[in-house]
Amino acid sequence: MTMDFFQIYLLNLAVLVILMTLLWLVSIWLKNVSIVDLFWGFGFVVSAGVYAVLSEDIGARGLLVLSLVTVWGIRLSGYLAWRNIGKGEDFRYREFRRQYGEKRYWWISYFQTFLLQGVLMWLISAPLLGSMKVFGVQEISMIDFAGLAIWIIGFVFEAGGDWQLAKFKSNPANKGSVLNSGFWRYTRHPNYFGDAAVWWGFALFSISSGNYLPVLGSLLMTALIIKVSGVSLLEKTLKSDKPGYANYIRQTSAFLPWFPKKL
Repeated sequence: MTMDFFQIYLLNLAVLVILMTLLWLVSIWLKNVSIVDLFWGFGFVVSAGVYAVLSEDIGARGLLVLSLVTVWGIRLSGYLAWRNIGKGEDFRYREFRRQYGEKRYWWISYFQTFLLQGVLMWLISAPLLGSMKVFGVQEISMIDFAGLAIWIIGFVFEAGGDWQLAKFKSNPANKGSVLNSGFWRYTRHPNYFGDAAVWWGFALFSISSGNYLPVLGSLLMTALIIKVSGVSLLEKTLKSDKPGYANYIRQTSAFLPWFPKKL
């Protein structure tokens, strides 16, 4: 039986809810909600796999998107696992645990964190399905090449920015200092900019397939990065923790890479 776009899309929601429920049960056993962050990238790999299997013929474009999201998602989840495993629960979840109390937080975390992230993954993943469920446009076009170019730029900024930051933090002499070299010279958040660019690459693949509405998934990812869980949240902490960060803000672009200002 041939499944239409929304049938496949809704089925993936069910898959993600099941996976996030299982992950939540593991978090109760470990008493560590932070494991949800490790699944973020991999959740999109699962989504892309579901879309590829259930779509009849994903073509060359779909195979390319499946490969790109797999590289991006496994790299991100692997990096977060390397960075976070063994360091206990993240301070955000410890604060929630304190606010709600140990006796209530175990079930509150399911709705507040696991189910919420599962739904966000589902909504954001729409361009992946849009790239595979073709509506009349099968041939590779210049839009696909533009999408690939933007994806490569985004991936280099995201992975490169993470690597530069990890290397910077590994030197004890840099404690309390601000990283302002490499990609971090041109944007205060190269990893977040790169993440957004990757998803706009996926948006262009979806557009090239003739699917425009799924682009809202890339728009949602960008909004979350800039206004909710990324740039805005991190800068509140950095302003208070790093004395030199105020000058860094005055010199360096907040998001889009640009040449630094001279003070």
